[in-house]
Amino acid sequence: MKNIIKYTLVCTLLISAVGCNKWLELKPLDGIVGDEFWNTKEQVDAAVTGIYSSMQASNGDRQMVEYLFIWGEGRTDMVTPGFRADQDEQDIVNMNMLPQNRYVNWRSFYQTINYCNTLIEKAPGVKQKDNTFSDTHLNTAVGQALAIRSLMYFYLVRSFGEVPLKLTATTSDQDIVNIPKSKADTVLNQIVADLKKAETFLPVSYGSNATDKGRVTRYAVNAMLADVYMWRDNYMNAVEECDKIINSRRFGLVSRNNFYDAIFLAGNSNESIFELQFDEQRLNPFFDIHTPNRRRWGASPHLTENVYGIDLLNAVPQEDKRGENSAYRGADFSIWKYVGANDDGTVFRNFDQSYANWIFYRYADILLLKAEAINQMDQPLEASRIVKTIRERANAVDFKVMDSTNKGAMTNFILEERQRELAFEGKRWYDVLRNAKRNNYERLQLLLDIASISIPPDRRQAAFNKLRDKNSHYFPIYFYEIQTNRLLEQNPFYR
Repeated sequence: MKNIIKYTLVCTLLISAVGCNKWLELKPLDGIVGDEFWNTKEQVDAAVTGIYSSMQASNGDRQMVEYLFIWGEGRTDMVTPGFRADQDEQDIVNMNMLPQNRYVNWRSFYQTINYCNTLIEKAPGVKQKDNTFSDTHLNTAVGQALAIRSLMYFYLVRSFGEVPLKLTATTSDQDIVNIPKSKADTVLNQIVADLKKAETFLPVSYGSNATDKGRVTRYAVNAMLADVYMWRDNYMNAVEECDKIINSRRFGLVSRNNFYDAIFLAGNSNESIFELQFDEQRLNPFFDIHTPNRRRWGASPHLTENVYGIDLLNAVPQEDKRGENSAYRGADFSIWKYVGANDDGTVFRNFDQSYANWIFYRYADILLLKAEAINQMDQPLEASRIVKTIRERANAVDFKVMDSTNKGAMTNFILEERQRELAFEGKRWYDVLRNAKRNNYERLQLLLDIASISIPPDRRQAAFNKLRDKNSHYFPIYFYEIQTNRLLEQNPFYR
């Protein structure tokens, strides 16, 4: 059974500790950040737990993983809106977002960032008050906060382009100040610096499998760094970070026969590097998003034929283990990864069983990032060997030719392989945008291609025209933030 984060009263207060209605609503409750709280190592540990808990908490009626899913998948060719999708969700699909769209609200991300900032500032002072609080213990706490803050900013900068970079805690009304957006490179530089520092602070293991998957280890930091370096087209450093994970021999690909059950049903598999863990006490929102009678999001019908492929040659058809009844259910195109209770598409989870973990990083993701990086370094043959390992595990259908002699062809194939392997895991939009923007948007057509699949014919031309403006690739700033922070400037595409 999952050893999910246990919630103390203090952590519960940390999650609900938003008491002001000013910019970003960053003020925690009095007493949680006051000097009377930061006195013992146990209180520091509770604050660390509160950081993870904040990523599971609701922002109003939305949990962070709902944003992670919609931000990473909503504008792609992998999903289609269900009958209960609201207008804001429809507008995301149709590339018709406005600053009033509720799904561009970044508040929950900045709340988690503020919990991280608070711990980074306050925890070192506990050493003077608790002589049992060791340097190693302190560094482990601060390292986790640095890494989670970096992860939050990485989602923000990929989704909004330019965002406010706040590295100090907001613990009272006096700490609330308006700050402008920072350039994307400034935010990314800070992310890299923080992750490099966190890497030196964090252990390779906490001593138990579930904790190693649900808390940030050194290898989770390596995964984040690899992802950031790929976003910045820094391929050599990306390969170096991937190799730290690969060479550790602590992770491996789950067998094809256990693919769905181990990775998505049980969670915390040998393949997992970092997951946001849920259980019976803290459910995820996916029952209300993906089950047929409540569906807001479903899988795109083109996946069976065009993404995973159909075997027309063998008497007993070959089936990609990642496709039907794993990523999605072929009978009704439910997104099965989060609502399925078995690997044959016959039983849904009940509402009180909606605790599939959200996977930030797993081993297959890292292998494919390395393949992408070395291919960009003009090693398509070596890249193809990594991709073949992934495909063999999946029993993938060879309905498309993988040309291992051509860098451009391998670039396309690796992107498609990531689509198959990481379906609905919040990666697709960022993967396509990363490839599209490379070499000064040399492959803008990638964005037009996914729009031609996901958007209704009568809306496509308008979407194409928008996508030709690179500012449209990033969300508008939510109207409330613009109203309450006069130093913020709206993304120019939405002015």
